[in-house]
Amino acid sequence: MDLETHDMLLDALPGLYEKIYLSQSNRPEGMGFYDLVVSDIHGIRPKELVDAKKAGNKIIGAFCVYVPEEIVLALDAILVGLCGGTEFSMPAAEEYLPRNLCALIKSSLGFKVQKTCAYYQVCDLIIGETTCEGKKKMFEILEEHTPMYVIQMPPKPDQANSKEFWLQEMKNLIVKLEEITGNELTAEKLKEGIRLVNEKRTALQRIAETRKEHPPPISGKDALLVTQVAFYDDVARATQKATELYEELQDRIKNGVSGVDPSAKRIMISGTPMAIPNWKMHDIVETSGGVVVIEENCTGARYYSKIMDVDSLPDDLNELITALADRYLDLDCACFTPNDPRLENILKYAEEFKVDGVIYYCLQNCLTYSIEVYKAERALKEKGIPFLKIETDYGTEDVGQLYTRVEAFIEMLK
Repeated sequence: MDLETHDMLLDALPGLYEKIYLSQSNRPEGMGFYDLVVSDIHGIRPKELVDAKKAGNKIIGAFCVYVPEEIVLALDAILVGLCGGTEFSMPAAEEYLPRNLCALIKSSLGFKVQKTCAYYQVCDLIIGETTCEGKKKMFEILEEHTPMYVIQMPPKPDQANSKEFWLQEMKNLIVKLEEITGNELTAEKLKEGIRLVNEKRTALQRIAETRKEHPPPISGKDALLVTQVAFYDDVARATQKATELYEELQDRIKNGVSGVDPSAKRIMISGTPMAIPNWKMHDIVETSGGVVVIEENCTGARYYSKIMDVDSLPDDLNELITALADRYLDLDCACFTPNDPRLENILKYAEEFKVDGVIYYCLQNCLTYSIEVYKAERALKEKGIPFLKIETDYGTEDVGQLYTRVEAFIEMLK
């Protein structure tokens, strides 16, 4: 297994991270852990995963919040989020994919085919999901390079047959993971998996709650990074570090400490997920007189929402699987139709976090989220909430133009 094939990322990432993150003033001390993780993104965690493989554990890769980490943990395997947030990995993918395809999809495939993401290299199985047509077809190509399993998303989650279909997809996935791990799922182990993931989500939720303060005790960039790292870090450590950070943020609130300008306009970012190191939009907002106080996306609120009440869960394995399947089907991905719950959540977050405006961020050619702009903009305008749509990619060519638009938007909010 070659974990020395990531030189391009290691060359590019520290400079980008230093420019965007370490230039901030008065950051929480707890962010030191996340600085360490990102500065050695292909060292600390991959070594742990390699050691786990040597000890007999299986490593499962995923791109999406619809892959149930609870089940993976219950089968004594490890779930790790996969890379997909850089421009440099895209050219390799364009040998297989159209150029006018979503950057996230191209970046993800590129990391595998050019072997520049250690997480891909260590996986025993990658689980894909049909949350968009582009990813669905990309997985057919990715399967030629790595073991793959794809779970099918029902398009209309409220229909009874959709719930039955999704439950069967979860059971089929369990069979596959039992085959890969050589372990059998039990109710006791699944409950423990649910408890562990609940604790991580709860810790992330608590950090999100502190961002309701005015000014928030943590920048949007730092809060985004915490969630991004939680997607591939060890579950217990992610929970511990997020809990420690939350406690520090509580002290900062109590003592009136914040690195955020009190006059900064409060912004919600909605739309396409933001994989490491996609910090572009947050950086532009937070160096233009704004502060991001909530992310309505899969690297934000959708990732840590829907906490399950372990104490009220049944002890029967089939009933547990059904409850878990219901939890995941209740997430409001743009792949669903109709998707009114997502609009309701956008409005709810706007109110709860007292946002001054919403920036709807879309990667170019991300059709599922781009098409939902129409309804989201209308719903927000009906509530009198200012709205700005940004369509971009991972490149830097349009940064000057984006600064002009975002600065004008924030100036309008003033």
